Amino acid sequence: MLHKAFILGAGLGTRLRPLTNVLPKPLVPVFHEPMANYALRHCQSAGISEFAINTHHIPDAWQKTYPTGEFAGCPLRFFHEPILLETGGGIRNIASFIGTDPLLVYNGDIFTDINISRLIEAHEQSGNIATLALRSHGANCNVNISGKYVSDMRNILGDTPGTHQFTGIYCLEPEILPLIPDIDIVSIVPAFIELIKQNKLGAVVLDDGDWFDIGDPKAYRDVHQHLRKNRTDAIHPDAIIDPSAKIDCGTCVISPGAKIGRNVQLHDTIVWPNATVDANSQYDHAIIT
Repeated sequence: MLHKAFILGAGLGTRLRPLTNVLPKPLVPVFHEPMANYALRHCQSAGISEFAINTHHIPDAWQKTYPTGEFAGCPLRFFHEPILLETGGGIRNIASFIGTDPLLVYNGDIFTDINISRLIEAHEQSGNIATLALRSHGANCNVNISGKYVSDMRNILGDTPGTHQFTGIYCLEPEILPLIPDIDIVSIVPAFIELIKQNKLGAVVLDDGDWFDIGDPKAYRDVHQHLRKNRTDAIHPDAIIDPSAKIDCGTCVISPGAKIGRNVQLHDTIVWPNATVDANSQYDHAIIT
């Protein structure tokens, strides 16, 4: 039974700057808590009980966020990359964690509730070395499939337009390790292409549920507006708000510990945990860290 996951947390988050100038992208807060918490809970809901996380950018932030080295009772193992190894190198770098077990890989910059239990079940029944979770729509459809198998990605093997979007979530068997080129910095794509040639790269289409690539500030804001629809705590009760402040409660998200000064005016603004908004400030369409 698949019970290990690898959360990809080492990227620089350049598209999400300036937010990632102060935190690694997976630790940027989404509706009051680190984005990574949602990924960890999502994996736990599918039976994952052990996690590896690679780090590079502001690595100390991970230790501060998870000081006990666990999340909801599940151990977290951090693998620091002094230089970015890319995904293939990152997977090879956690070989000691993988051992002889299958692995779920989960991009650290996505927000989703797709049914990863279906992905895991399909992978375990398939005999594939790897199985990708895909969607049949989206902004970046660069994967082709034939039945239950991936037939091309990024037009590497042909010039047919892609039909499916890669979600950034996939299952691997430890047999993937010898297929990753033996260089430090390497993508996982060459190994996937080799599996395509062997007809051993599976595909599962998961169109139900939400999926967001939180790649830039606009996408970051879009996720918050989406979550507002079903949340009643957009203005967190532990935020400290001066009675004279005017806050558009229909568009703002204010996190716990935030301090909102007197005569502040906020519209369509996200305020991070423990951030301070000085007296007499006015913000519209802003993110305050």
